[in-house]
This record gives sequence, C-alpha cells and structure tokens, in this order.
Amino acid sequence: MTFSPQDSLVLVGLLVAVALLLISAQLVHVPYPILLVVGGLGLSFVPGIPEIQLPPDLVLIAILPPLLYGAAFFTSLRDLRENAGAISLLAVGLVLTTVLAVAAVAHFFITGLNWQGAFVLGAIVSPTDPTAAAAIAERLGLPRRIVALIEGESLVNDGTGLVAYKFAVVAVVTGSFSLADAAGHFVLNVVGGIAIGLAIGFVIRQLRRRLNDPPLEITMSLLSGYFAYLPAQAAGVSGVLAVVTVGIYMGWHTPELTSAQTRLQGIAVWEILFFVLNALLFALVGLQLPAILDSLSGRSTGTLIGYAALVTAAVIAARFLWVVPGTYLTAWFRRRTRPIQEPGKAAILISWSGMRGAVSLAAALALPLTTDAGDAFPNRGLIIFLTFGVILGTLVLQGLTLPAVAKALGLEDEGLAAKEESKARVFAAEAALARLEELADEDWVREDTLERLRGMFGFRRERFRSRFDPDSDGAAEGRSADFQRLMRELLAAERNAVFELRRNQRIDDAVMRRVVRDLDLEEARLDA
Repeated sequence: MTFSPQDSLVLVGLLVAVALLLISAQLVHVPYPILLVVGGLGLSFVPGIPEIQLPPDLVLIAILPPLLYGAAFFTSLRDLRENAGAISLLAVGLVLTTVLAVAAVAHFFITGLNWQGAFVLGAIVSPTDPTAAAAIAERLGLPRRIVALIEGESLVNDGTGLVAYKFAVVAVVTGSFSLADAAGHFVLNVVGGIAIGLAIGFVIRQLRRRLNDPPLEITMSLLSGYFAYLPAQAAGVSGVLAVVTVGIYMGWHTPELTSAQTRLQGIAVWEILFFVLNALLFALVGLQLPAILDSLSGRSTGTLIGYAALVTAAVIAARFLWVVPGTYLTAWFRRRTRPIQEPGKAAILISWSGMRGAVSLAAALALPLTTDAGDAFPNRGLIIFLTFGVILGTLVLQGLTLPAVAKALGLEDEGLAAKEESKARVFAAEAALARLEELADEDWVREDTLERLRGMFGFRRERFRSRFDPDSDGAAEGRSADFQRLMRELLAAERNAVFELRRNQRIDDAVMRRVVRDLDLEEARLDA
C-alpha cells in the first residue's frame, strides 16, 4: 500500500472537515453527533474522496468496546437499579418490537430485500445511541428520571440489539435459522456475557487497587473494554454485554481505587476518546458511501430516499407504539412507591428521544462481505445505506426538534441533581469539621490553622445548607461569588507571572506546566 502526496492532501482535508464540524457544533449550539452525521453525508459527495473498504470485524472489535465501556462506566448504577423495570421494557421489549416492525416493513415494501436481510436491518437500527442521548438530554435540562431512562435504555439495549444482530447475520451467512435454537443461545449469550464481564471486572479491580501510576491506570481503563469483549467473543457469548457489565462494575468501584490525579486525567482522556471515535465512525461512513451508492446504481435516488424515509418512520412508529402504553403500565405499578408525574407527557418525550448513532453505524459497517457459500452478502450496500438514512433521520429530525417538544410539553429539570449535590457538600464539610476536632489536640495542628479551617469549612457548610432554606436571603452565595471573583483575579495574576518567567527563559516548560496545573486545579474547585 502506498501513500501518495494526493492521499496526504485528502487526509488533511478530512481532518480539517471533522475539526470544523466539531467547532461548528459548539458555535451553533447543536449536539455534535447531529453535525457529524450531516458531515459524513456531505463527505460522500466531495470529488476525489478515496473509496475505502474496511475489514468488517475491525469496526466492531476496534471501535465498539471503548465506546460501550465508556458509556457504561459513567452510567449511574443507582439510576439503573431504580428504573430497572422500565429500562428492561425499553431495552428488551422495545428492541425486539423494533426488529420485528422494521423487518416487516422492509420486507414488504423494499424490493429485493428478503426476510433474513430485513431482520438484519431491524437488528442494526434497533438500539438507540448513548452518545447522542446524553449530549442532547444534558443540553435540554430534562427531568432526571427521564434522562436516566433514556441513558439507561441506550446502554442496555445495545446488548439486546447486537445479540439479535448476531443471530440475524448468522442466518444470512449460513442460510439456516432455528427459533428454538436462537432462543436458547440468546439466554446463553446474555448470562455468559454478564458472567464474563463480572469476572473480568473483579480481576481488573484487584489489579487497579495495587497500582498508583496515573498513565498506567488510565491505559488499563482504556483497555478494559477489550479485556471483556475479546474473551466473551472467543467463548461465543455476548461481548457487548460483557463490556457493559465490566463498565458498570468498574464505574462503581474505580472512584475508591484511584487517586485524585488519576481521576482528573482519566475523565479528560475519555472525553477526548469519545470525540475521536464518533468522528472516526461518521467519517468512515462518508468515505464508504460512494462505493455503497455505486453498488445501488440499479435503484433511483428518489427510490432510495423513499426507502430510507419508510424505515425511519417504522423505527419512530414502533417506539411510540411500545413506549406510550409501557409508560402508563410502569406508572400504574409505581403509583405507590415512586409515582411518575404526567406519564402522558413523559411517554411522548421518551418516544421522541430514540436517536440512532454510533452503535448502529458500527454494526452496519461490520456486516460480512461474503456468506459461507462464497457469495456476496446480499443487499449489504442497501442495508448500510438504510442504516445511515435512519441515523440521519432520527438525529436530525428528532435531535433538532426535541428542545421544542420538551418546551411544548412543559417538562423541566426538577432540580434533584442540584439538591443532592448540595446535600453531599454539606455532609462532606461536616465530616471535615468532625475530623478537624479529632485532630485539634495533635502537636502538629497549630491554633491559627485550626481557626482558619474551622471558619472555611463552617462557611462552606452553611452556604450549601442555605440552598435548602426557602427563607435564605442569598447572603452566603453573594459572599462566595465575591470571594471567587477575587480569587480568580489573583490566580490569573499568578499564572501571568509564571508565563512571564517562561517567556524570559528563567524556568523551563515542565516547571511551568506543573505550577499552572496546580493553579488551574485551585480555580476549578473554587465553587466547592
């Protein structure tokens, strides 16, 4: 394989295009998955874009494990437990309903698509996207329970959808399918995947507790998804569920295993990785679309767009048909424990939040090129095109209109997260004050230091307590805001002084970075 000067220019152009899309997402206040999918579509029409044919399994093995692990790691286990019933209805029942609905519509209305290919398409577009759901939900400020349902569903339904995908692809490749055999293997896939995920998580946890090196620990975190996915795949069970399980397991235990430095650096690394992997996926689709469209030259552009719109409509309709009665059923069962307020409005918002994205893309790109008989995988290009159409339709149509829908329904964040954060800060300050009194008689605790710390933690406790007091005049918050403003001015002066020393070559860059990092951390925790 050679890399010509022209290839270098094309690659530079692609990198610039992705960077501009990410910058534009921030400037126009649109969640970046929406602009990425539109950009991926635009790339396919740029003259001179090379045609790339990736090994199918490479997409699932290289890209999917870290995406799923990261999404699972940052998911609240408490929210998953509290909403286990509703999430199960969405992640299992809705996924299977979507597979059946899309398969039926695709088979009966798309010329040349047999039942096996229709089920493959249904399985690919059945799971929602965790990245898109989180990005849009956070921007809207939706009620936390609804956000928890959307994020929990998008995480767990990846396992259900990709297990169904696995069986549908095997049916096409081998030319045979048994419902009873598939049902038994489905249970084995689920149980085996979860068991391997727990076992791998336990081993990783024991290793991590013995490490105290941030780069090594973060590398272990990045590889954890692969540590679960590959053994599960080798054992013939669900690698997706293994990754999700180990991600949830390590997300619960990691904060108690790592240092502050590791946690700070790790979160930054994962945020960057999510950006890069999502941008890479959509760019890959853009690069492969020309070849896909060439393989569909026997169908007119209008026909293909009509097919994509039809499948997208089936995906959205299936979600409404399942979510609306399911929400009322869940509300009835929970009427005495944790009643759901305005279930009708919640059902509409959840129904309109079913964006598809990276997981469906990875599954579509991972379709085999040939069957066991040596024939080309039937309708592979059409399935990838329709998958891209569903992603484009749901992200753009639903993603851009979701704010208006939420506003029209009058659903807003109830402020539970802010109240819990204030409660946690009050408890933390009280714990610090109690420990301070225990240490007051130690020889190394000076009286002036003791009084200064009593005042600092006492003010912090009263400040956050005032957020629960409806009669508070806001004096504590005002004093805190003035203090923070003054501290930021002083920290800026310190940073400028350090930069000046570096400019005059009186200190080197390594010293500058260490000092500035400490100043940045001090500024980042001012609100605490």
